[in-house]
Amino acid sequence: MKEAYIQKQAIIDEIKDKFERAESAVVIDYIGITVAQADEMRKKLREAGVDYTVYKNTLVKRAIADMGYEDLAAVLDGPSAFAFSYDDATAPARVLNESIKAYKKMSFKGGIVEGDFYDKDAMQQIADIPSRDVLISKFMGSIQSPISSFARVVSQIAEAKEA
Repeated sequence: MKEAYIQKQAIIDEIKDKFERAESAVVIDYIGITVAQADEMRKKLREAGVDYTVYKNTLVKRAIADMGYEDLAAVLDGPSAFAFSYDDATAPARVLNESIKAYKKMSFKGGIVEGDFYDKDAMQQIADIPSRDVLISKFMGSIQSPISSFARVVSQIAEAKEA
């Protein structure tokens, strides 16, 4: 009995640590996907640097009890899987959304992003935000376009003066 308590407490401490370190934690209902689909999804999550784990809801509720995540505890009903990102706050939602669209079986339950709770609809909106790299490249493209146009105009003026 004491050994079981020690094992549960170790899992609770692990969960608490993940929530404390994470930029975001997304909760999904994962029922309905095949083992092959789950493996493919886990691979994509790993490649995005996302930690994906299935925990018992009761252990998660105990781990987050004093963290101010009461709203998250309220969505922990039925099967729940947790995706944690320690770098990119939108990565778990974005990658899971790809799998949800592809398999048409899972759904968001909610999540914590940078310390704030978001319900399933808000998680869907977060999932639609492009990755940081995509946003940076779009920004750089938007800056580069006017500069390129200006350079072409200056070049044409210089060529016109030479002729």
